[in-house]
Amino acid sequence: MKNIFLLGECMIELMSISKEPSANIMSQSFAGDVFNTAVYLKRTFSDINTHLVTAVGTDQFSVDMIKYFESEDIGSSLVFKSADKIAGLYSIQLDEQGERSFTYWRENSAARQIMEHIDNEATNQLTKGDMFFFSGISLAVIQPQARADFWVLIDKLKTAGVKIVFDPNYRPRLWSSPKEAQQQFELALSKSDLSLPGVDDFEQLFDMKSVKEVSDYCKPFAINELIIKNGAETILTIVDGDVTEFTVTPIENVIDTTSAGDSFNGVYLGARMQGYSVNGAIALASKAAGFVIQHKGAIVDKQAYQQFIKAITC
Repeated sequence: MKNIFLLGECMIELMSISKEPSANIMSQSFAGDVFNTAVYLKRTFSDINTHLVTAVGTDQFSVDMIKYFESEDIGSSLVFKSADKIAGLYSIQLDEQGERSFTYWRENSAARQIMEHIDNEATNQLTKGDMFFFSGISLAVIQPQARADFWVLIDKLKTAGVKIVFDPNYRPRLWSSPKEAQQQFELALSKSDLSLPGVDDFEQLFDMKSVKEVSDYCKPFAINELIIKNGAETILTIVDGDVTEFTVTPIENVIDTTSAGDSFNGVYLGARMQGYSVNGAIALASKAAGFVIQHKGAIVDKQAYQQFIKAITC
């Protein structure tokens, strides 16, 4: 069986379900870009061993979080427990178009110390994987003084033949400066075998507004498989030098775009691991993302999602 390891932060998610003048009733769940990616990958391709690499606390939220990982069949052998830190938390607000805004509380997040837990045993386990995934948020959350250790880990994985996958997910508030983020993103791109950049992230960080600008910027990094997402417009793929542009079918009933990119990433990566062509993987991932954004929350109802996937893959 194939194995993928995904390094990042899962957080406690709060979403308003009823707002009155005297009270704001909220539902609580768990989410995070890398975790969301893992969930949609595993739900779509149940025979891929999907493992999360992160750190949580020992509080009840953290205990419940690990139980949630296990309920989604996400491997937790590399989910480490911190004695003095807790899981991060965020709240999400949606506007009438389904676009979201967030408020975060992650200063004491255990995931920031993940590299303290990656010892020789953990590294050895990671080198046995087929693919290793991380995002721009994963990089930002890692404590700056520990990032050198992270890049040493990446080099060890590449030497062992593990495919390195990077999603340049940019969140300005997580970085001390755009320059710091640019330097780390360039390192990540230089080591990536597969990358899934979005034009919106590159516009914020590099002032690039088109697929072509992103493509030209990434060219010197010699990434084997480059999937450039441009929101609801197009997807450009450059795979071993072959360039293909895909038109995205627009979704009229957009409810919540929170996990659009994450669900696309998870399904695309799973499809490629299972031998799908690039075209086939793009088609399936786009349909999955289109389904997800018609529902509230980062993680949609499991049964409804799996019924949808079964219907479009039979």
